[in-house]
Amino acid sequence: MSYKSILTVVTSPAQAEPAIAAAAQMALGFDAHLEVLALGVDQAQIGYAYIGSGAVLTEFSLERAEAEARAAAEASEKALAEIDPTLRYSVETVVAEMGSLTAVVGNAASFVDLVVQTRPYGAGHGYQAEAVVEAALFEGRASVLIVPETLMGKTDRLAGMARPRRVLLAWNQSTEALAAAKRALPLLKQADLVDVTVVDPPARGPERSDPGGLLCQYLVRHGIKAQVSVLAKTMPKVSDVLARHALEEGCDMMVMGAYGHSRLREAVLGGATRAVLESSLIPVLMAH
Repeated sequence: MSYKSILTVVTSPAQAEPAIAAAAQMALGFDAHLEVLALGVDQAQIGYAYIGSGAVLTEFSLERAEAEARAAAEASEKALAEIDPTLRYSVETVVAEMGSLTAVVGNAASFVDLVVQTRPYGAGHGYQAEAVVEAALFEGRASVLIVPETLMGKTDRLAGMARPRRVLLAWNQSTEALAAAKRALPLLKQADLVDVTVVDPPARGPERSDPGGLLCQYLVRHGIKAQVSVLAKTMPKVSDVLARHALEEGCDMMVMGAYGHSRLREAVLGGATRAVLESSLIPVLMAH
């Protein structure tokens, strides 16, 4: 198994260069095709009868979304021109209504091996950035690699994402964590060491006598060098314990399950997942 199709979604010209820089390095590292989706979002509310000035506002909203999509595409093409010419890529320009953004991104993510996005929080990020990540995870059922801004401009570290030295694999016996581990196999096989990290394992359960043992065995049979670290929850949040362990062990990537909850029948990132993404200084690969 390898990554042969990689997607990044660009929703604003300002985010084109960092998103493409990260995604392109992953594509080059795995000899994969990079798909760029330049997305403009029509924010007009649907489900109403537009007459008079309302119709004008609706048309204006659509024109603005089309202009945003074109600007994102142009910025993407400019960023791609600076990348290694051996990179294989395509750019698609799409306009989606606000209510259909999830379906559009989810459909695109369904037919790739990996989605690469910059961290969807902080200055310069609109609600679309987080919506794209959620759609790829929960609607597209894709693996999503989130790259923090601390890596931007550091070509050597971006290039190293395809060949991580040490990976922290967060394990809690959940189906989400197992899905993340399996979908991360192409990356885990490149690592010098995978640290299966268990925080406060339950006293009862199938792994009570050997937390992380079965997963470690599974990885070793794939030719991966793995070890298990069992940690106590000595900090208020599990995300803080994971972040500290990653720093102490010199990990350059984290793999974890993406946990969500329902809001208006749409899954959104749960608190634990968001906490990790907001604080992590290293790339985080998630799956649901």
